[in-house]
Amino acid sequence: MPTETFEFQVEARQLLQMMIHSIYSNKDVFLRELVSNASDALDKLRLEALRDDSLDADVSDLHITIETDRQSRTLTVRDNGIGMSHDEVVQLIGTIANSGTAKFLRELKEAEDTAAAEGLIGQFGVGFYSSFMVADEVTLLTRRAGESQGTRWTSTGEGTYTIETVDSAPQGTAVTLRLKAEDTEDRLYDYTSPWKIREIVKRYSDFITWPVRMAPETSGAADGADDAEGTDDTPREPETLNSMKALWARSREEVTDDEYHELYKHISHDWIAPLETIRLQAEGTFEYQALLFIPSHAPQDLFMQGYKRGIQLYVKRVFIMDDCEALMPPYLRFVKGVVDAQDLSLNVSREILQQDRQIQLMHRRLAKKVLSTVKDMMSAEPERYATFWREFGRVVKEGLLSDFENRDAILNVASFATTHDKDEPTTLRQYVERMKDGQEHIFYLTGESRQAIENSPHMEAFRAKGVEVLLLTDPVDEVWVQADPEFDGKKLRSVAKGEVDLGTEEEKKEAATERENRQQEYADLLGWMTERLGETVKEVRLSSRLTVSPACIVSDAHDVTPALENMYRAMGQEVPHVKRILELNAEHPLVSGLNRAYADRGEEAGTGLEETAELLHDLALLAEGGELADPSRFVRLMADRLERTL
Repeated sequence: MPTETFEFQVEARQLLQMMIHSIYSNKDVFLRELVSNASDALDKLRLEALRDDSLDADVSDLHITIETDRQSRTLTVRDNGIGMSHDEVVQLIGTIANSGTAKFLRELKEAEDTAAAEGLIGQFGVGFYSSFMVADEVTLLTRRAGESQGTRWTSTGEGTYTIETVDSAPQGTAVTLRLKAEDTEDRLYDYTSPWKIREIVKRYSDFITWPVRMAPETSGAADGADDAEGTDDTPREPETLNSMKALWARSREEVTDDEYHELYKHISHDWIAPLETIRLQAEGTFEYQALLFIPSHAPQDLFMQGYKRGIQLYVKRVFIMDDCEALMPPYLRFVKGVVDAQDLSLNVSREILQQDRQIQLMHRRLAKKVLSTVKDMMSAEPERYATFWREFGRVVKEGLLSDFENRDAILNVASFATTHDKDEPTTLRQYVERMKDGQEHIFYLTGESRQAIENSPHMEAFRAKGVEVLLLTDPVDEVWVQADPEFDGKKLRSVAKGEVDLGTEEEKKEAATERENRQQEYADLLGWMTERLGETVKEVRLSSRLTVSPACIVSDAHDVTPALENMYRAMGQEVPHVKRILELNAEHPLVSGLNRAYADRGEEAGTGLEETAELLHDLALLAEGGELADPSRFVRLMADRLERTL
C-alpha cells in the first residue's frame, strides 16, 4: 500500500515542539495518557457491542498490554478496543481538531509554574502528543472493530507524519514509542524497566476497570533483569499491574485521597486535583452508588455549545455510557464522577434514560447532594467555598431559572457582590441579618460591571441612607431576577424598578407629605413633559431615589429591562419595546430651573424648553449606560447649548 506524507497543522507543530522540549517536569504522564486512551477505547467497544449485535468484534478478553524491548529501546501500549478508521486517524491524530487549541497554547506559554502547565494537558484532548516527550519516533497501528483493513501512522514530531493502509492489523490500537536515551537529570527515566512501569501504572491507573498487563521479557532480553524469577526461557504469563477495584464500591477507609484524585483525573481529563469529593450510597428498592467530584476550576468551554456534560454511568460495574446528561441538571454540568446502578438494563439508551423513573430519582437526589455539600463547605470551609463560587457561581445561578424544586437550596449557597464590602461577597442570609429596621425588601441592581452599577443614579438614595444593595453583573442575573424570587420571606427588588420608599415609617410619612406638595408644584411641568416625550417614555414623575443627578430612567415593577430586551433580540427573539419612566430630581437646579421657566412661559414654552426636556431624558439614559436612539441629534443639541454659554 502507498505511504502518504502530510504536514502537521500550525497549532499541532507548536504543541509538538513544546512537548519535545519538555513542558512537563514529570514525563511519566505520557504513560498515564496512553493507558487512559486505551481504557476509553475498551469502554467504547463494550458499549458498541451492546448496541450493535452485528458488530464483528471479539469482546471476550478486553485488556491493555504494555510491551517493552530494552534492546531496541521501544515501548508499546496495546489495546483490543474500538480502534480507529483511516479517516479517524487523519482527523484525531494528524491534526488537533479542537477550536480551543490556540487558547491552550497561549495559556501553556503563560503558565507561571510547572504544576499549572501540567494541569492544562487533559483539558484539550492532546494527551497522545505527550509521547513525544520521551520518544524520538511514535508509530500508531490501528484497526477499527468491524473493518478489515488497518492504518499505520508514524512521526518523529519534526513537522510531518506518514499514513499508510495495512492489510493485517489486529483489532484495536497499538502505540509504539522509540524511546529517547535515559537522562535522569532531565527526569527522563528508563521506560523499558518493569519496575518503572509498575510504579506508573499503580500510581495513575490502578482503578481502571480493564486489566493492564505487562508482557514478560525472556531471560535473555535484558542485561540484568528486574525480577529474580524466570531464569530459564520458559514463557511466563503476563503480569496484571492494576487492582481493577471500583473505588466507588469500596469503603471510605480503604481508599486514599490520592486514589480518588487519580480516578477524577482519569474520567475528567483534568490533571488538577478536585476541590471536593462526594460519596453517595443509596440502598432499598433501588440501589446505586455514586462518586462525584467538584473540580477546582471551571473548564474553558463550560459555556460553549457542545460542552460535554454528565456523569459516567455503570450498571453492576459494567461501563454503559459516558457523559450521561440525564443524571445531573445542566446548571451542575461541571460535576464529574461515576454512578453505578444495580437495576438498570445493560442496553439502556439515552432516549430511555430521559423517561426512566429510577434515573429521574437519581437525578433529583444527586443534585440535592451536591447543593448540600456546597452548603456544608460554605460554613465549614469558607475559603474552598469562595473558590467554588468564583469558578462556578455563574453557571449554578442558571438553576434558578430551571430547577424550581431546588431554588431555595441554590439561593442558600449563592453569594453576591454588595455595597457592604468592596472585596468580600455576601450571602442572602448575611444580607438579611444586616437589614435596617423597617426594610422590607432585598435590594439589587443589575449591570455590566460593579463600577457601572455603583455610579448609577439609581443608587443615590440607597447610598445616602446606607441601605445595602446587591450588585449583579452576570448575564444570567438579568433573567432569574425577573421571576420575583424570595428569600426568607423577603422579595428581591430592583432599585431601578417601581417606586422607592426608604426609611422608617415616620420618615416615609414625612416623605409622602413632601412628595405630595412637590407633585402639585411640578404637576404642570410633568404633564407637559409626559406629552412631549410620549413617544419615548410612558410617564414623567418626581423621584425619591435621586439626591445628586437631575434625572434617571426606571422601569415599572413588572416590566422587562432594556438589558433583557437586548438579550432576547440577540438570541433571535423579537420582543416589543417597553416604554419606561423618566424620574426628575426636584432638588436639582436644572430641574427646578426648568420648572420655573415652564411656569413663566406656559403654553409658549417653545422649542428651547422642548430641547431641554429631550436632553434631560438623553442624559438620564446615558447615565445608566443606555444607547441613544439618535446620537448625532444629541451631540448637535449639546453643542448648541454649550455655544450659548460662551
